[in-house]
Amino acid sequence: MSSDAKKAVLYLTYDGLLEPLGQSQVLAYLEQLAPDWSIRVVSFEKEKDRSDAARMAAMRARLAAANIGWTPLAYHKTPTVPATLFDVAQGVAVATWLTLRHRIVILHARSYVAAAMAMLTKRITGAKFLFDIRGFWADERVDGGLWPKDGGLYRTMKKVESALVAAADHMVTLTRASARELENWPAFAAHRPGLTVIPTCADLERFSPQAPPANEPFVFGYVGSVGTWYLFDETVEFFLALARRRPDARMLIVNRNEHAAIRDTFARHGVAPERYEIVAAEHRDVPTQIARMHAAAAIIKPSYSKIASAPTKLAEYLGCGVPCVGNVNVGDMQEVLESRRVGVALRDFSAEDTQAAVDGLFALLAEPDIRARCVKAARDLFSLDVGVAAYGEIYRALSGRGAEGA
Repeated sequence: MSSDAKKAVLYLTYDGLLEPLGQSQVLAYLEQLAPDWSIRVVSFEKEKDRSDAARMAAMRARLAAANIGWTPLAYHKTPTVPATLFDVAQGVAVATWLTLRHRIVILHARSYVAAAMAMLTKRITGAKFLFDIRGFWADERVDGGLWPKDGGLYRTMKKVESALVAAADHMVTLTRASARELENWPAFAAHRPGLTVIPTCADLERFSPQAPPANEPFVFGYVGSVGTWYLFDETVEFFLALARRRPDARMLIVNRNEHAAIRDTFARHGVAPERYEIVAAEHRDVPTQIARMHAAAAIIKPSYSKIASAPTKLAEYLGCGVPCVGNVNVGDMQEVLESRRVGVALRDFSAEDTQAAVDGLFALLAEPDIRARCVKAARDLFSLDVGVAAYGEIYRALSGRGAEGA
């Protein structure tokens, strides 16, 4: 696409670009799309990140190098509902101004709060609305114990959800399981926007195999947060079962902010401090940490909302050649792990189930091509290049530009 023919896209995210998720699941895509599209980003940055002048300056420089415009707004946390409504209001005001000024043709919204901003901006400006749903957010709040299912907030958000689906010109979801469910939603069935499945992808140039770790000690790994959805107690229990088979086993946890909670969990399970290591790593350094692991965990609380979940860490582990321990009823995880033979999926977290999964994991690790299988699965299913190409096709369809104009 020639530079003078570029059409403008405004990407709205309620996550900050300075957060690891913002870099892996927003910026990694946009940097590759930017040569063909005029892209601007509105993000909501946490106070701790906004106050770090050096990191803010580095992000501005990175975005400028990619020719991506950036409007960072302040994220407000409390009181929850008024703070979010305030953020939506400022997001709509800024998005409307940017859309009119830069002739934005597509509003690409990541998850529900950003989608509310995009829906309202669409009504004012007429721009196309791409709803990147990411997950069933209202149901996640209930399944996570944050909202009562019979409460007014949940009922209100389900109505908002229906309005977002009805307003969307196209939708992106992370899993085939969630796509099947979406097609049964009344708001979707009545409106039938375009629907594309794009799993959580990883930059497989960065998350790629390095030299295999030393045979001893055996390192069982974990990357990311440990609250609400990720079942860290069950992960530690799996580690203990694994350590009974490999007494030299150690656990490596890569986590930014929850070190005290992690240590408390290990203490409850009687794990001595010398049996684990906690590392706070920037996103660029995570592949080096994963390279130290023989196997890694992505064990998630199974629930209705989690059929729409595709954990980033699964793609990152596999891209580095590291098999994964997951569980059933979480997106397409069981299908990926078992059909590709790149990991094991826990069924019910019982002692018997855990032991069977440990045995299955060590059987896989004994196979000489296990690392190559993991890498192949990642490249087939979770390549950032594949995801970028899919978004490019959606952008072209929404902007009215055919493939020949690319």
